[in-house]
Amino acid sequence: MRRLMAIWLGKMVFLAGKITKRQTSSAPGELALKVCPTLISDMNKRVAKKIIVTCGTNGKTTTNNVICSALEAKGYKVICNRIGANMLSGAVTAYIESATLSGKINADYACLEIDEAYARIIFRQIKPDVMVITNLFRDQLDRYGELDGTVKLINDAIDMADGVTLVLNADDPVCAQFGKKENVKALYYGVSEKVLEDEDNAKEGRFCPVCGSALSYNYHHYSQLGDFFCPGCDYKRPDPDYVINNVKLGVPMSFAINGEAYTVNYKGFYNILNLSAVYTALCAAGESVENFDRLLSGYKPPSGRMQEFNLKKPVVLSLSKNPAGFNQAITTVNADSRKKDVILAINDGAGDGRDISWIWDVNFQKLRNENTNTLSVTGVRRYDTALRFKYDDTEVDVLTDSMKDAILKALDTDSEIIYVMVNYTAMYSTEAILKELERGYKNES
Repeated sequence: MRRLMAIWLGKMVFLAGKITKRQTSSAPGELALKVCPTLISDMNKRVAKKIIVTCGTNGKTTTNNVICSALEAKGYKVICNRIGANMLSGAVTAYIESATLSGKINADYACLEIDEAYARIIFRQIKPDVMVITNLFRDQLDRYGELDGTVKLINDAIDMADGVTLVLNADDPVCAQFGKKENVKALYYGVSEKVLEDEDNAKEGRFCPVCGSALSYNYHHYSQLGDFFCPGCDYKRPDPDYVINNVKLGVPMSFAINGEAYTVNYKGFYNILNLSAVYTALCAAGESVENFDRLLSGYKPPSGRMQEFNLKKPVVLSLSKNPAGFNQAITTVNADSRKKDVILAINDGAGDGRDISWIWDVNFQKLRNENTNTLSVTGVRRYDTALRFKYDDTEVDVLTDSMKDAILKALDTDSEIIYVMVNYTAMYSTEAILKELERGYKNES
């Protein structure tokens, strides 16, 4: 009875959210857990096939949602926390959303994005069959600390998920180490060729996790990712089970996995890795990957993942949360040869991490190049961000406390496209502004 009451309460919160037009990604779960703290402990019994969880610093929302979309394209019913609420309450919310009023759940799969620090908590109630770990970078230092702390949290979670199949990024020396654990099966994917030009990126996980020596590389992608090896011991990039090559970063992008070529309408090298994680996860779950590109066709990017709005000109909203993410987003923006305005917003809310010292590890100066029309800075920490540009002798054209004003100014320039780059708590307010402006332009036309 308690379980049923928790589901009803959660559904009432869903309904209230729809009436008030407010997102309810975790609130239903938070309230339901107060009534029934073990609400999802029966999920393994109620999911017919497998539970697939995805964690990692960057790309977990995209990877999790594409796995879900691909499974739904096969006709499966999937429990999924699509919006990215990745703590226990978010998983519970996804469970409630899938349940009927009688409490019945009829699902083939569960695809759950999980926060690295919450994996241990969630695994007390569910046992994943497949665990995808996309990558590990420094992120929210005041919450996670350095990488060693995050590694320990994930190690503990894997131990709780005894016998889980791990899907690991072979190019990440921090991530690949989990495949050495006992009582796990590891499947690796990796880009087996040099694709990107060498840049001055911070190699965050640049020391061998086995002996502590500085790692060396046959070729390097970004941050600590690449074909690594340790000169001090035998730790090196594992041979991928799923080899990615023939990568072309045009529009659309193309690549091959184990010799099978695919063309996809995505942007950014990092999405090659995300899609390869999806491919490997489907294989780990025992699913066919025939017509893989067709399985991807129904996917719609979540908020801020190179999300495009149609105003006077295209406006692209890009979410990044740490140095590795921002550096890759900057590379993607610069790959667009159109004349562009760039707007940057950095906040320091609880969801971002209060410590923003990481901005000094981002190559923000690369946003000013021959294709840059104007560069605008806003957000709660706009003065810190402007100072960061000043130390690189990079001129900021607009410094404002209003994102809407920054967008309107950019819309009145002669640029061809606008890129709005934000961190987490700036994303939803910016998305709301862009949707409002988009509706206005549609009404005018």
